[in-house]
Amino acid sequence: MEKSFLIKPVLDETYPVIEYGKGIFLFDKEGKKYLDAASGAVTANIGHGVTEIIEAMQEQAKKVSFVYRSQFTSDVAEMLAKKIAEWTPGDLNWSFFVNSGSEATETAMKMAIQYWQEKGIKTKIKVLSRWVSYHGITLGALSLSGHTGRRARFVPLLEDFPVINPPYCYRCPYNLEAPSCGYLCAHELETAIKRIGADQIAAFMAEPVIGAAGGAIAPPKDYFKTIKKICEDHDILFIADEVMTGYGRTGTMLASEHWGVIPDIVALGKGMGAGYAPIAAAVASEKVMEPILSGSKSVMSGHTLSANPQSCAVSLAVLEYLEKNKIINKVEGRGNYLKYQLEKLQDQFSFIGDVRGKGLLLGIEFVEDQSTKFPFPRNALITQKMVALAKEKGLLVYPAGAGIDGINGDSIIISPPLTITEREIDLLVHLLTETFEVFSNQINAGMAGDK
Repeated sequence: MEKSFLIKPVLDETYPVIEYGKGIFLFDKEGKKYLDAASGAVTANIGHGVTEIIEAMQEQAKKVSFVYRSQFTSDVAEMLAKKIAEWTPGDLNWSFFVNSGSEATETAMKMAIQYWQEKGIKTKIKVLSRWVSYHGITLGALSLSGHTGRRARFVPLLEDFPVINPPYCYRCPYNLEAPSCGYLCAHELETAIKRIGADQIAAFMAEPVIGAAGGAIAPPKDYFKTIKKICEDHDILFIADEVMTGYGRTGTMLASEHWGVIPDIVALGKGMGAGYAPIAAAVASEKVMEPILSGSKSVMSGHTLSANPQSCAVSLAVLEYLEKNKIINKVEGRGNYLKYQLEKLQDQFSFIGDVRGKGLLLGIEFVEDQSTKFPFPRNALITQKMVALAKEKGLLVYPAGAGIDGINGDSIIISPPLTITEREIDLLVHLLTETFEVFSNQINAGMAGDK
């Protein structure tokens, strides 16, 4: 193969060349078939090659693909914003369209700070977050992220926004169980607020289900109600990072809905364009927009391609496809079926420590010892090996972090397109079982070699 000048994730690794995708499957140029059990990066929510989306892309491209948002609006951008307002709970009515999840979380952060400024409060400029979290790779979003590995190279440039532990019940820092724990990890926020000063804090941001940093960590029942009350008691906005969990991934439009809370601002992404076009959004409530509408009348953020008609047409078509086919209604049932199959594997393979998540955002954490939950050595690179073994079998899974320190732990995310059928779930589990069998044989061979 001739020399490549493309900067890939690992520069000296050889990647298969994609040919086409159809449904939950991808095919490379050599003809190999892959079951996309990761939806790429928890993105391809309705699968690949959907005719309705392709037709919407073509129709919009015939009209206009780009206009600058300070010069024009477009019918598709207006219709998409209206549709999102209809689908999201409460008064989350105002959409600021951007191009990626990182931009969405940064825009949400800016909106929160501007909200207080427009109300005449200039001191509220901090946005707090949690450890074992990931909100994006740009410097602002990375400052919000409690992802130790991804922060490491850039710490001198970052703000110290992560301040509390996550609701990581499998590795509870207090060695307690919910709900008898009294949600101590949530109450850490109140302590942090008192230390920093509520007059300094604009907002608190959290993922409803922790994705890349923790491998689909879902909170216990009343965790977010506790968080929301603490925020309200101290005049702090609550931002939900739903970049990974939004657009039906967990069985509701927003994952926040499972826990009975309505955020003040939401960041959406990934599933918004379902992989067909880059688009994301910060969606603000009427409460947040009111002082801005009464004041400067402009949200201080924006990107060249924000609200471009091509991406908006795609996202609108994705929402209409979800609606027409009642796809989100099926997610909980399919997710429960998949989770049940994964839990059965936990009994079969001793290196599976935890199976967790919500809807079709599920995670598996790997451990060296099931009874003690002791992780594999960091230099064993278990996550990377598991992802590579699965790929050899024709199964794509998503690598994720794990461990309460964000360093010592291994996990993968299983997040197939929301359109997956039970028969396809059976095939997914079959391929995953084969992957685990190979890994188990490798471990046993290594142990025999150590004797």
